[in-house]
Amino acid sequence: MLSGIQFPRSSAAPYGRSSSHGCLRHSGHQQVEVQTLITPRWLVPVQPMAVLEGHGVAIDNGRITAIVPPDALSSIQAAERIDLPQHVLMPGLVNTHTHAAMSLMRGMADDLPLQTWLEQHIWPTEARFASEAFVHDGTQLAMLEMLRGGTTCFADMYFFPDAVARAVDAAGLRAVVGMILIDFPTAWAADADEYLAKGLAVQDATRDMPLVSTMFAPHAPYTVSDAPLQRVRTLSDELDRPVQMHVHETAFEVQQAQDQSGSRPLARLDALGLLKPGFMAVHMTALTDDEIELCGRRGVSVVHCPESNMKLASGQCRVSDLLAAGVNVALGTDGAASNNDLDMFGEMRSAAMLAKLTQGQATAFSAAEALHAATLGGARALGLDHEIGSIEPGKSADLTAIALDHPATWPVHQPLSQLVYAAGRDQVTDCWIAGQQLLQAGRVQGMDEQQIMERAAQWAERMQEPA
Repeated sequence: MLSGIQFPRSSAAPYGRSSSHGCLRHSGHQQVEVQTLITPRWLVPVQPMAVLEGHGVAIDNGRITAIVPPDALSSIQAAERIDLPQHVLMPGLVNTHTHAAMSLMRGMADDLPLQTWLEQHIWPTEARFASEAFVHDGTQLAMLEMLRGGTTCFADMYFFPDAVARAVDAAGLRAVVGMILIDFPTAWAADADEYLAKGLAVQDATRDMPLVSTMFAPHAPYTVSDAPLQRVRTLSDELDRPVQMHVHETAFEVQQAQDQSGSRPLARLDALGLLKPGFMAVHMTALTDDEIELCGRRGVSVVHCPESNMKLASGQCRVSDLLAAGVNVALGTDGAASNNDLDMFGEMRSAAMLAKLTQGQATAFSAAEALHAATLGGARALGLDHEIGSIEPGKSADLTAIALDHPATWPVHQPLSQLVYAAGRDQVTDCWIAGQQLLQAGRVQGMDEQQIMERAAQWAERMQEPA
């Protein structure tokens, strides 16, 4: 145990397999066989939020079977033992909101207000190029970036979710794929009926994809009318699927809704019955105290995208006030067209520092709270907290290792602080998803990086051609 980190006494002791804590008891010379044993210098399980030194993580059949204390490591016989002598091992990061295929639009329309960026640049580009091939290739590029940055699960909101699901399934990452819904026609669908029908077909197609699940993804209150939203509410209840939506992204959006209808978007969504557990409100930069309290009562999760909000001057999400009201807070990068990266380490740092600046309190949104939002908070928002988001026995082995023996993070006084305030995604060395190592010593496994990069370059050339 490191100085300054408190770990519950009952959890710090060695455990038996029968213990609810799931650690192994040291039992003399009796050997316990496992498939994989990972032994980092520091372990941050997130639940509880603590730092353990010298512990190991035992994995069998893709799942965490035990957290092994130092005095019991000698009793473990592993087919594969991975020693990480200067690393932190933590849960894989969860990017709770992105538009993966928009990686192909990175940097094409920067330094513009949200509405100008969206209506004059992004939507016209999508009208020209959005296709199954575009989405597949852009998603592959995004997955390369995310995996190299320690992200093992992402929630995607974009067209052609069938292509996203196939790309994810082939690569071996974990994703929640959005069944997109918007009032106007696009290359994916012509009207609300077709959007929902195609989305439900994607839901059926993903049943045989063990790491892919779905969510309903109506775009925003200003682009989806009441009748389709009522159908989403009914279907989400029937199918037990979460719902993710851009909500209160800017003060302009909220004021426009008030001028047109006399009510704020959150009030309208509440009247439609959408504000409930399983609803993820993305951005949420324009909130009153009453709206924060409402989100707490309804069990809504808020997905904070600090860097996109700053870049588009959308506003600041009141994350500390939301947490105080009992609201689950998750983090997302948004798409690479508005960020311009998919770096969850950057989002943690930005979220913590922006909250401190805007509230004038150095204690606002601590490193521990930022790390929780980027892991277990995201998993909880997506309804996956029984599977991922923390290193606990019984959960899937979705793990990320970060090397701290680097000038930017050395010496190490406080590993948790180093993760949030100093470490960069270039220090991620290894990632496992469901026990499969997809990043090994900085090398991506199972994806052809060169081919993916070449296809992305070809798309860029096409996009630069005159319309």
